[in-house]
Amino acid sequence: MTSFKIPRLESEIVRRLSDILANETRDELLKTITITGCDLSKDLSYAKIYFTSLSDLTKAEIEKEVNEASHFLRGKLSGVMEIRHTPELKFIYDESIAYGEKIEKIIEDLK
Repeated sequence: MTSFKIPRLESEIVRRLSDILANETRDELLKTITITGCDLSKDLSYAKIYFTSLSDLTKAEIEKEVNEASHFLRGKLSGVMEIRHTPELKFIYDESIAYGEKIEKIIEDLK
């Protein structure tokens, strides 16, 4: 397998999942989710999907709800992607944006 295939599939998964969440779900919690990244395993069987949300729920509650909907999202993803095996999706709350804001605030306070 060539090395450029996995990053291309990762970006395609992010794009397709973002579209599915925005247009094909009826759950309001799923509509508040923004996909920030994807890590695909080398054998293409597992995908860690990183996301953020504007919801008022805690990170653990949001992550639990989204992981419960992962089978639905995997089914929708298999319908729009042209790959032989759709990877199993594991959603992980992405805290890098909050971490970046925290670092930025610290730098501003130092000035």
